[in-house]
Amino acid sequence: MKIFVTGSKGMLGTDLVGLLASAHTVIGVDLDELDICSREAVQEGVAAAAPDVVVNAAAFTDVDRSEREEDLAFRVNADGPANLALACRAAGARFIHLSTDYVFDGNKQGAYSEEDAPDPLGVYGRSKWEGEKRVREILPGACLIRTAWLYGRAGKNFVKAILAQAGEKKRLRVVDDQRGAPTYTLDLAAALRAAAEKGLEGTYHVTNGGSCSWLGFAEKILEFSGKKDVEVEPLTTAALGRPAPRPANSVLDCAKFEKATGLRLRPWQEALKDYLAG
Repeated sequence: MKIFVTGSKGMLGTDLVGLLASAHTVIGVDLDELDICSREAVQEGVAAAAPDVVVNAAAFTDVDRSEREEDLAFRVNADGPANLALACRAAGARFIHLSTDYVFDGNKQGAYSEEDAPDPLGVYGRSKWEGEKRVREILPGACLIRTAWLYGRAGKNFVKAILAQAGEKKRLRVVDDQRGAPTYTLDLAAALRAAAEKGLEGTYHVTNGGSCSWLGFAEKILEFSGKKDVEVEPLTTAALGRPAPRPANSVLDCAKFEKATGLRLRPWQEALKDYLAG
């Protein structure tokens, strides 16, 4: 297949392009090469590439900055996916779009399924939910993949941040009242490849297996890195005082994706060990 990947230089896009290239023809474009907020540019870019599948890994993911720059968040996270869906419809290409746990308010007890009603708390979540709705309206056969708590080799992430802090301090304070599934972008990339190859349609949740708090995640990062002399203390989200609200529960039920593809992502602890092993 010929697969067109937006956000190709981002954390997920980097792993996705590398993984897909072993079996498919891949055309990767990033913001400096294609402005997904421009309908005309997107139409021209997709038409020229003539792909079988478009995967949108481009997004505005700075949740705190989104509170200050709502217009920008909606342009990238809602207008951009809509433009890509229109271009896919015109080109006869299938579309896979990445979304987020932030479309939920985080108040549910237990994992969120695809049937649960979104109710985003902040601008970032609202912009991503609007993007989902527009994609479905334009291209009912699109595949939407919701994921959460990503980390990878390219760009900034929580793992790198914890290791950097551990190099400077012997005591860290980490949020303990948010729960989710840390997800390695290399594993998510494998799931996206399966979605493309199997021609999935509809909405699916995809994360590594299991769940933890950010504090629990930090403890395993330090343990697996051999940094036994660094202590971690619990911190509440309220005490952290960040501008954007965060869902307390970001755990996603991935059973639908597993049934559709036969692929179950490994437990987050195993993925983290591989990541840290380099």
